[in-house]
Amino acid sequence: MGKKYSSKADENLIQAAEYVEKPESQLKEMWETLRQNKAAVVGLFIIGFLVLIALSVWVSGLMGKQILPYDPNHSDMTKSFIWPNAEHWFGTDQLGRDIFSRILDGTKISLFVGVAAVAISLSTGVLLGALAGYRGGRTDAIIMRVMDMMLAIPSILLAIAFMAVLGKGIDKAVIAIGLVSIPEYARIVRASILSVKENDYVQAAKVIGSSDSRIIMKHILPNIVSLIVVRATLGISTAVLDTAALGFLGLGVQPPFAEWGDMLGRARGFIFNAPYTLIFPGIAITTTVLAFNLLGDGLRDALDPKSRIK
Repeated sequence: MGKKYSSKADENLIQAAEYVEKPESQLKEMWETLRQNKAAVVGLFIIGFLVLIALSVWVSGLMGKQILPYDPNHSDMTKSFIWPNAEHWFGTDQLGRDIFSRILDGTKISLFVGVAAVAISLSTGVLLGALAGYRGGRTDAIIMRVMDMMLAIPSILLAIAFMAVLGKGIDKAVIAIGLVSIPEYARIVRASILSVKENDYVQAAKVIGSSDSRIIMKHILPNIVSLIVVRATLGISTAVLDTAALGFLGLGVQPPFAEWGDMLGRARGFIFNAPYTLIFPGIAITTTVLAFNLLGDGLRDALDPKSRIK
């Protein structure tokens, strides 16, 4: 009987060991789940293509080489408002600049602002949310009341207010867009920490004398990283939209540099005479935002253990 019991116990141990997933198997299952989501794959492909364009344009600019069909900032009034043709695929604008080249050049600006703004809001929001959720009490009340006041104002209006204080320019736009998105990350992190910090392993870490910063970084944040990754991916699409909105209002990238929102703003007076000057920048903005939203939805499913492939 003892031998039979021992054999059964060994079998249970083996099954338990097989049940515990290794990090490699977890990543593999996440990728398989993401790969079977066709919409997410399309979004990932589009993002990869946009990143390749942005890096190519940026690196070639640093090397002093021109890989675009035309100089995106060169004006030639004799070629203004040329409709799309074999020479100028997307036509030319009111200053005779090639729209196709300007859209490709604007890719690096939109992606840079999106990633940089999310980096600012993510790092600050995670820090504030972690402090509020873990410390609680007065610290929580002060931080979250400030976040609530920021959320009470529409993000684009708050971004415009920051731009009014900081001034025009792409660097100011990055800061403004990053600041207005902080409350979203802070609230997500705070809510997640409130549900995680009472777990046994967190209490055990406190008993053995681990510092608050170590508990947060080592035991709490790793358990909510999936939520942060998904929100950051979706946050890039929001940042791209906000960048375009500020550019449309003339507060973002300043001439002669190309930016999709600025292109829309300067072409709105020609919507009937030359509608293509608005259509192509609009398609670029829509495609980029849609790609990040599709990828974000796919990551949400892939990072959720309940929805992974069995």
